[in-house]
Amino acid sequence: MINYAPFWETLKNSNENWYTLTSKHHLSHSTLHRLKHGQDISMKTVNDLCQILNCRIEDIAEYVPSQTDQKL
Repeated sequence: MINYAPFWETLKNSNENWYTLTSKHHLSHSTLHRLKHGQDISMKTVNDLCQILNCRIEDIAEYVPSQTDQKL
């Protein structure tokens, strides 16, 4: 499972917030809602967030093994 807790910490430590992400950087409310609720987002969105927040992928998301992961 992908955990987006690092994103919220990175956002908190940046000069950005929910408002600037949506108004200045044109991220959709839907995208932020998906992050808030641990739902999937695209790699393009991860790229955009890394660029906006000047951070690495690990500062946005982390993989946490889960019993609900798809069996491969």
